[in-house]
Amino acid sequence: MADMLVKLYHITPDHALIARLAQQQITIKRVLAPDALRVIRFIETSAEAHWPQEAKERWMAECAASMSNHPPTCFVAVQQRTIIGFACYNATANGYVGPMGVLREAQGNGVGKALLITSLLAMWDEGYGYAIIGWAARSAMEFYAKTVQAQVIEDSSPGIYRRLIDG
Repeated sequence: MADMLVKLYHITPDHALIARLAQQQITIKRVLAPDALRVIRFIETSAEAHWPQEAKERWMAECAASMSNHPPTCFVAVQQRTIIGFACYNATANGYVGPMGVLREAQGNGVGKALLITSLLAMWDEGYGYAIIGWAARSAMEFYAKTVQAQVIEDSSPGIYRRLIDG
């Protein structure tokens, strides 16, 4: 797995996508502290069925770290009061995006794109010029490249993740 680089100054809001999702009663929200455990439990209960290649405990820990930022650096996609996806940034390191995941049944309708763009625009608003998608899964690299023109950073694996205990 490699890191990918995103030029934030090229990211623009997709108002049509947000409106289309709203018609399906899907909204993107910045997580508030009272919902932090609910989001972490969502990852815990969804990981094996929806993102089996990912390390559930690591995603839960990264999500918890993003919740400790002020403001929290985690967004969720919610449909009828039910979480269907999440995206974090500034969790493992400043300037990094991830983890993020969308339930399989909600994939393909723009939820992941909306979460990604919302996160990247939040980073732009905070003064970042670039974002790094950390350790992008091979299965997601095409999505990142197509959605936000992310480019693979050569020789970036394991990168910052070499500091993991088992890294």
